[in-house]
Amino acid sequence: MINLTTVLLLLQTEPEPISAAQGAALTGFMVVYFAVIILIIAAMWKVFTKAGEPGWAAIVPIYNLIVLLKIAGKPLWWILLFFVPLVNFVIAFMITDAVAKRFGRGTGFGIGLALLPFIFYPILAWGDNRYQGAIPATA
Repeated sequence: MINLTTVLLLLQTEPEPISAAQGAALTGFMVVYFAVIILIIAAMWKVFTKAGEPGWAAIVPIYNLIVLLKIAGKPLWWILLFFVPLVNFVIAFMITDAVAKRFGRGTGFGIGLALLPFIFYPILAWGDNRYQGAIPATA
């Protein structure tokens, strides 16, 4: 019969130290990860600036969503929808679609903004897109 002391002794295993190759791979991954984060922050900063908003707002949590709602032309109360599970995904797609349209792009570009922001935000930021403000209603 196995007692509690035996189980605890079996569970006490020393973690194996990582090898130099694993450490180098982890360091490389972290460098790429932080580079992508910096790229997205810089791109969103530029997009905010193009839309006439302060660029620093891109780095302030929650406030950047409020500014993004303003750029997209959506009501401020939509910020609450970001806290509802599953609804937040739908809202994110709707907002990125609206942002894309405000910059003269289509729905496909808006989907790209939602799914691949590290590719599409730099295109929006450093491309020749201009913020068009309110979208005129079509008859």
